Amino acid sequence: MPVSEHDSSSEPGSFGEPAHPSPHPSPHPSPHPSPHSPSGTPMTEHLSPRPHSATPWPRAHLTAARAAEALPAEERPLGEALGQVLAEPLEALTDLPSFDTSAMDGWAVSGPGPWRLPPPQGDSDVLAGADHSGAAPLRDGHAVRIATGARVPPGATAVLRSEHGKATDQGELHATRRVTHGQDIRPRGQECRHGDHLLPEGTTVSPAVAGLAAAAGYDRLRVIRRPRVEVLVLGDELLREGLPQGGRIRDALGPMLGPWLAVLGTEVIATRRLGDDADVLHEAVTSSDADLVLTTGGTASGPVDHVHPTLRRVGAELLVDGVAVRPGHPMLLARLAPGRHLVGLPGNPLAAVAGLLTLAEPLLRTLSGRPAPTRTRATLAEAAQGHPMDTRLMPVLRLPGDRVRPLAFHGPAMLRGLAAADALAVVPPGGAAPGDTVGLLSLPWEAPAAV
Repeated sequence: MPVSEHDSSSEPGSFGEPAHPSPHPSPHPSPHPSPHSPSGTPMTEHLSPRPHSATPWPRAHLTAARAAEALPAEERPLGEALGQVLAEPLEALTDLPSFDTSAMDGWAVSGPGPWRLPPPQGDSDVLAGADHSGAAPLRDGHAVRIATGARVPPGATAVLRSEHGKATDQGELHATRRVTHGQDIRPRGQECRHGDHLLPEGTTVSPAVAGLAAAAGYDRLRVIRRPRVEVLVLGDELLREGLPQGGRIRDALGPMLGPWLAVLGTEVIATRRLGDDADVLHEAVTSSDADLVLTTGGTASGPVDHVHPTLRRVGAELLVDGVAVRPGHPMLLARLAPGRHLVGLPGNPLAAVAGLLTLAEPLLRTLSGRPAPTRTRATLAEAAQGHPMDTRLMPVLRLPGDRVRPLAFHGPAMLRGLAAADALAVVPPGGAAPGDTVGLLSLPWEAPAAV
């Protein structure tokens, strides 16, 4: 549900920014862009106009998180459930281990030593995977060879490690170290008992979770379905390959958004490149069966910006229409139908990333059943220039001591700073000075060692 105008714009780990925007920009902004330094950092902020209804960034972020509910559950094989969220608690289907198990290669012994060994020509070794459930109990004063993971024979009181025992030619086994009762035996149920609660609902299925589930007896897991996303890259000016030429530029978002969305736990069903054609966009939106349609470009009010007219044409409900954030203020979030949404990203690459993290990521998190992350904060090692009235999302590099350094090349059309970053700092209106604390939006990769 959309957040009301009186909402505090707070959620667990909120960045604590103002719930309402600062005063609006002058109605007569300068018609000329501000000069930039060679690094791409604005020397003075250009106050381009934005809608008076622009949603404050914290509220837009929260609105997206509350715009939907978790998708239905499904059953998936263990190997196909990685990254999804448990739809029900994980309970043990068996004892772990399910029988008394040897923790080491060595000898299973009964009672105090020395111990009598079976004849070397016999077939008495106890191996992992062999069913010795019906074997006769090991008699007091006797020992038998045993492998790691094998079922400990009845009557055994300890396992003597290979390196701690010495067998004589007379068939006796002597311990070179003290042996205690139960030594190197993993007793049945040591890790859990049948029916024990192992993990709560809402746990993300990691490789370790899949391994635990397998050990606990599962072949399949009941998990929240992955959100299905379709990406529509809009623009006649975009080239799919080769060098920019003839007034056209390379499409940077098509190659970037699909992998990014996959890291967020979605199923990207298609990435389609469309021209600036209103009817083509309308057909693509109405024919998609994705949970989320993600468009790039066309969210402003220019002659070939068809996203708003398309949303009006299909009767969509606008939940967020413009956000007080730089870059990326023309972003939008709309409900196409119950359970189906559209996020419109600006066409400039870094502005599109700002929209992805502001609107798409929290919406997809909710659809996936993931809890809101604990927001991290860090201290600025250098000043971060902000917008006078809007939040700014700025690429930063993490430094030792919970500090971050703002990176250059953070203009709306630039990706150079983002490619070297490992987080985006949430810089409040007016900027932040060295030593100030800012919130961080994590990025799903690690930055290079040096920039």
